[in-house]
Amino acid sequence: MKVLLCHSYYQQRGGEDQSFEEERALLRDYGHEVIELTRHNRELAEQGTLAQLMMTLWNRQTANELRHLITTHRPDVLHCTNTFPLISPSVIHQAAKQRVAVVQSLRNYRLICPGTFLMRDDQPCQDCVGRAIPWPAVRHGCYRDSRPASAAVVAMLVLHRALGTWRRKVDAFFTLTNFARSKFIEAGFPKDRVHVKTNSVAPVEVAGIEKSDHFVFVGRLSSEKGVSTLLAAWAADPGLPPLKILGDGPLADEVRAAQKNDSRIHWLGRRDHSEVQEILSRSQALVMPSLWYETFGRTIIEAYSVGTPVIASRLGAMEELVEEGRTGLFFEPGQADSLAEQVWRFVALPLAERQNMAAVSKSRYFEKYTPESNYQRLIEIYETARQRAKRRTLSATKCFEPKETLIPHTERP
Repeated sequence: MKVLLCHSYYQQRGGEDQSFEEERALLRDYGHEVIELTRHNRELAEQGTLAQLMMTLWNRQTANELRHLITTHRPDVLHCTNTFPLISPSVIHQAAKQRVAVVQSLRNYRLICPGTFLMRDDQPCQDCVGRAIPWPAVRHGCYRDSRPASAAVVAMLVLHRALGTWRRKVDAFFTLTNFARSKFIEAGFPKDRVHVKTNSVAPVEVAGIEKSDHFVFVGRLSSEKGVSTLLAAWAADPGLPPLKILGDGPLADEVRAAQKNDSRIHWLGRRDHSEVQEILSRSQALVMPSLWYETFGRTIIEAYSVGTPVIASRLGAMEELVEEGRTGLFFEPGQADSLAEQVWRFVALPLAERQNMAAVSKSRYFEKYTPESNYQRLIEIYETARQRAKRRTLSATKCFEPKETLIPHTERP
């Protein structure tokens, strides 16, 4: 199968970028021909405001580039991970026009929430879900705390809803959890075309694993990830164990200040995958204090893959991935005292119980989140999209066929 992958990289590398690269590698490992159309959002610095808006709405250049790639390589599937803002949904129209099956990953909530996270003022928010014109996002400046920027995202959504881009041109979508799927269906996405495919991580061999006394946070240092809740919990309770923080982002200064004032906190910055796995493997538990619903939570399965339980917010996808008392514990979102309470609860567990939790976590990884199972599910979705694309093409062809002139039976030759 030939697959054309389409992705616009974020200015600050995140999970979607990593997932795009992992799916690309997975397809190539299994012998598929992979063609790429990529952009990097750092290119935005070279564009004026009006040019950015026009590209967000409809990028004629990327549509033409895609047409050239299709003409040259004749792919079976176009798989879009992120088209915002530089690539734009224009590529979806071009692929459908060229009779190529279209698959769209739904790795965030942007198509139903201009702010991306279904969150406002550090609380879950669904004010725009299901609205034909999501005005609340503009009023509150939900995208980058800017009304003009939010208006640009809203304009893109309204335009492509009117054009039927997602309703008519996309053959298959996939979310990463059933929770996320339910949100898109609630917003009006076609139930029969929204599938679920989890992320996966490659297993990493870590020799001589021995648990230390520290806990660990892995992720972007940003408000939606609950970094402030994490720091508040440790600041309020001087008895909590050591905490290692891996990642970078807009709240880096807050983390730097916390490290300076508290010898238990160690900020290690951004690390490569093997280093993250090694640190996770030696941690008592991963702490995931996200304030938004999360579409998945990659770090949870990274922790599971090395037998590390998770202490997570009782919210969204985390509730689907973590099993209370089996692979981890829950605390109330945004409540530092609740987080501290669950850390103490975990520390107080008998060693045998913590070891069992680690063993169950690792077994869940092998049951659900290996690259092999991810590949099989991805191909199933591609095949489903190809079948729908065939029906879509056949239907369009019939619409343009000249109608047969009916001749009475007795006059037929």
